[in-house]
Amino acid sequence: MSDQKIDLFKSTVLGHPSGLFVLFFTEMWERFSYYGMRALLVMFLTASLTDSGWGWPKENAYVLFGTYTALVYLSTMLGGYFADNVWGYRKAVIVGAVLMTLGHGAMALETTWSIYLGLTLLVFGSGFFKPNMTSIISHMYNDHQGKKDGAYTIFYMGVNAGAFLGILLCGYLGETVGWSIGFGLAGIFMLFGCLQFWFSQDIFGNIGLKPAKLEKNVDTGLIDAPTKESQSDDPTGADSLIFSSWQKGLIGVMALLGLVWIINDPASKIYGYNVLNFKVFGIDGSLITILLTLAMFIFLLVYRLSLYGRITRDKMIAVTFFAFLTIFFWAIFEQAPGSLTTFARDYTDRALEGNAALTYKIINSLMTIIPLGIITWVLGLLFKQTFKKYALANIILGCSFVIIWVIAIWMLVTEFQKGATEVPASWFGVLNSLFIIGMAPLFSKWWESKYNPSANAKFAIGLSLLGVGMACVAFGGRNIEAGATSASVSMFWLVLVYFFHTMGELCTSPVGLSYVSKLVPGKMIAFMFGIWYLAVAIGMKTAGIFGESSEALAKTEGISYFFWILTILPIVLAVFSLLMGPVIKKLMHGVK
Repeated sequence: MSDQKIDLFKSTVLGHPSGLFVLFFTEMWERFSYYGMRALLVMFLTASLTDSGWGWPKENAYVLFGTYTALVYLSTMLGGYFADNVWGYRKAVIVGAVLMTLGHGAMALETTWSIYLGLTLLVFGSGFFKPNMTSIISHMYNDHQGKKDGAYTIFYMGVNAGAFLGILLCGYLGETVGWSIGFGLAGIFMLFGCLQFWFSQDIFGNIGLKPAKLEKNVDTGLIDAPTKESQSDDPTGADSLIFSSWQKGLIGVMALLGLVWIINDPASKIYGYNVLNFKVFGIDGSLITILLTLAMFIFLLVYRLSLYGRITRDKMIAVTFFAFLTIFFWAIFEQAPGSLTTFARDYTDRALEGNAALTYKIINSLMTIIPLGIITWVLGLLFKQTFKKYALANIILGCSFVIIWVIAIWMLVTEFQKGATEVPASWFGVLNSLFIIGMAPLFSKWWESKYNPSANAKFAIGLSLLGVGMACVAFGGRNIEAGATSASVSMFWLVLVYFFHTMGELCTSPVGLSYVSKLVPGKMIAFMFGIWYLAVAIGMKTAGIFGESSEALAKTEGISYFFWILTILPIVLAVFSLLMGPVIKKLMHGVK
């Protein structure tokens, strides 16, 4: 029985298949666990021993965090390969969820070996889980393409709801009760998501059971043969699609060298275990490794592009340009869980009294209860459609929400019982998800209007907004002296940072993925998405490197100096993007 013969729309919620909402809640709990842990990691590593942390210097925490987040994105390539060729999407999702559950459980033990074991399990778990959820959604809508945008919008709301609740609740418990409680809570809800998916997976019919036999379009999830247009633009024919043995070998060498460098970086800086401790012609072994890997990558990319006709090659060069900008966008944006969170902890006045404290408590209560209420309402709609056939999955899902409500109400009541209060440093991270949920529909309408900017303009706007956000915190911290370990900057500046950064994200992140799907023919989509996620991974690692430099600059020039650098860099890149507009427009050959 094929996927197309299954009437997935027989049981619907809000006009979409009930299975979409099974994925919605599974993804929500995965994002809850990922962002909940992410909100705590740097603070746990840098907290003093008396506060049950590890007492690390901030730069050591940043380098480890950068390596971890980079490996999370690199592992998606491994997860996608296993799903496509070995397990199928559903088994990959389950394996990923189990690994992440074990990873969070290991981190809750808070020992040296368990933290590193936990991070390793989370890297592989995310790799198997992350790329395959959207693939299942895509297959569900093979015969309903017109409803696909709505489906991804609903799913995207699940992503942000999970991130919002994870940062809010795990962050609060980790900071106020204990780090292990925050890490453990993330694991508990990842387990709930795994069990819910496992016991309700029959709702997807045959989708995701077997690896795809044809080539998969990664963005749309469609199983497509090359189009006539792409065939006519490819004089080398189908043979050019095959990676030869030497190309596979080169990819293997690049992957090995990249992994050695990315793991050696924290190992050498934190523990002194440097396997790249050599020099050639006076050049450091670490730098040689990176330059050699980069040279091989550029050679392979140029060679692969040379196999295609002019139009296809031009379009993929345009994608590569946007991938280059993406590296710097994420390197700056991902200061949120690193230098911006430690800025909130160490340099921000988070103590509130009187009317200010009451106002915060009311806002925090509304921010918590309203989204939870809406999601619980959606849960009730799903129950009506699926409880008879998938009772156990629904009971598990229902229990998870009971626990969430209990924790949320306990948190709010505890805060209201206090007179004065202190806003958790991790709390500011929830603003990103909150602003996305509020502003995503507005940006979507903008892109659909006659005022829709060009691709280069969107990236320029996004990078400029990123710079404006950093300018806010740089200006707010202008009076912090070099070497200062504490200050009392107004929280207002951090709120502005997340406001502008969220708008910048909406201009670049979903837009960039959309242009990959529009510009790249189906037969090269997997390769180019690999390049795109590689760019994101490099950006994540660079974010850690930037974070490391922040400490040295804070001691010599002041923390504001660091943020001014991160103000200027994206604005310069925004100008560069605009100047390259005519060139990229020509390379895109009419794609808008």
